[in-house]
Amino acid sequence: MDLNWLAPRADLLVAAVILDLAIGDPVYRWHPIRLIGGLLTRLETRLRAAGADGRLGGCALFVMLALVWVGGVAALVAGAAQLHPAAAGAVHLFLLYSLIALGDLLAHAGAVDAAVTAGDLPAARAAAGRLVGRDTETMDGPACRRSAIESLGESLVDGVVSPVFWYALGGIPGMVLFKIVSTMDSMVGYRTERYRHFGWCGARLDDVLNLVPARMTWLLIAAAAVPVAGASGREALRWGWRQHAVVPGPNAGWSEAALAGAIRRRLVGPIRLGGRLVTDVWIGDPAAVSGGSAEDYRRALVTVLLAAFLAAAVAAFLIAWAG
Repeated sequence: MDLNWLAPRADLLVAAVILDLAIGDPVYRWHPIRLIGGLLTRLETRLRAAGADGRLGGCALFVMLALVWVGGVAALVAGAAQLHPAAAGAVHLFLLYSLIALGDLLAHAGAVDAAVTAGDLPAARAAAGRLVGRDTETMDGPACRRSAIESLGESLVDGVVSPVFWYALGGIPGMVLFKIVSTMDSMVGYRTERYRHFGWCGARLDDVLNLVPARMTWLLIAAAAVPVAGASGREALRWGWRQHAVVPGPNAGWSEAALAGAIRRRLVGPIRLGGRLVTDVWIGDPAAVSGGSAEDYRRALVTVLLAAFLAAAVAAFLIAWAG
């Protein structure tokens, strides 16, 4: 079995990022993430029926998903290589393009900004609800934009930097493995009665796999902010370091606090869930004004785009150098 086509390729990484920005993430039934999610649901049902609904069952879920998907992708690429090298390259590129979510992130965040700009608050709230897990019914326009900016910062990690990081280290199998864990975290990694134990494996693995990329994103945002008018790389470093622990979880705070510092605005603020105030903490310089203007969004968008490009460029350079 020819597995050379599973190794990371700098040229295919650059091509995948360009495709993702140009076309976006197409919605279709056979998308790899949809297929992973569908298999996860079926396996969960069977594991629970067998009584494996605790931590051991959650770990078994990960092992089965990894065996099926990593093994299946390896077989698919190797089979394509038997037909023609170009076929293997096309399959590799398609998988790489499908597992980077920069274009999709920009589209969802852009929908919030466009609705606020148009004065359509119901549409802005609906668009924000597709990005964040909080009550949106009482959010005003600036709060909707803040949620989009926060999502840009948080999703830059698990949608771009982490997949690229694990691709550079482990090729297509490394990227697929990360996406399996990320999908597990989003589907079963909740602290509810149903998933407190069964989702433990996915949630903890997600924390581990995002540990280094989250801190890299802090530095990438700081570097990306330097050429952006009105932004500050120094403030990104400062507030990312000081406030990374303010946001729940070991990873999300690094990029969100860094982005708040970069655009010189306060983010988050009062968040309600199920009608109950769950936090009223702000991140960013306490002396700064709260974010939410069109200019704040533009500055955050450009900073995140540059950080994503920088992540891909550094990864492509290291892949080419190592090769």
